[in-house]
Amino acid sequence: MENKILAVVDGRDITQNDLYELLQNVGQNAGSFKDEEGQKQLMNELVMQELLYSDAKARHLDQDAEFISALQHMQRTLLKQYALNKLLTSIEITDEEISAYFESHKALFQKPGMATASHILVSTKEEADSILDEINKGLDFKEAATKYSSCPSKAEGGSLGEFSPGQMVPEFDKAVFAMSPGEIVGPVQTQFGYHLIKLDSLSKETAAPLDDVAAKVKEQCLLAKRQNLYLKKQVELQEIYTVDIK
Repeated sequence: MENKILAVVDGRDITQNDLYELLQNVGQNAGSFKDEEGQKQLMNELVMQELLYSDAKARHLDQDAEFISALQHMQRTLLKQYALNKLLTSIEITDEEISAYFESHKALFQKPGMATASHILVSTKEEADSILDEINKGLDFKEAATKYSSCPSKAEGGSLGEFSPGQMVPEFDKAVFAMSPGEIVGPVQTQFGYHLIKLDSLSKETAAPLDDVAAKVKEQCLLAKRQNLYLKKQVELQEIYTVDIK
């Protein structure tokens, strides 16, 4: 794409890329400057910046001790960041390394257990106990949910579908993943009220195939390799340069 020249100030070009860069720096308010009036405001800002630069050079502000000190500080900071980036981006990961990392860290890439459950939600323990008594005497759980539950899931016979650990409130979560399929427990109290819970199915946590988590494994492997390189480089440099921590 052509980097069109939009203006020339004191012999220096202001280009389309300069305008785009300023627009990016505006951040969340960028949308306010995309129309014609907004573009004019940005151009005025770019022109003013160049005028200030020319004025500063004419007044020899670049020779002020304060400016030189600030410039040196910025150069040191930039060079540190550049050196670190050069160090960390030099690392490459092979398929063999990814495979080896996966084999030695399988616990990090487990597929969580999944539960399918239904529930009946009421406001008091007495209501829950009474409904449970009816269920124990033969009332179908789905019918009881449709008849008594205050949760919108009553329309589906109390079904909550499939979920993994941590998706439900802690008390409910703890109860479900300690149950056996077909079991009914309760009342279980949560912030929403009292629940009768029926576990329909439960799958245990299993190891994910490498193909399913390859991108995540590569990311973790790369992070570990960068950390190791960083620490190794730190030791190496401390043997070359003096370090005196007060």
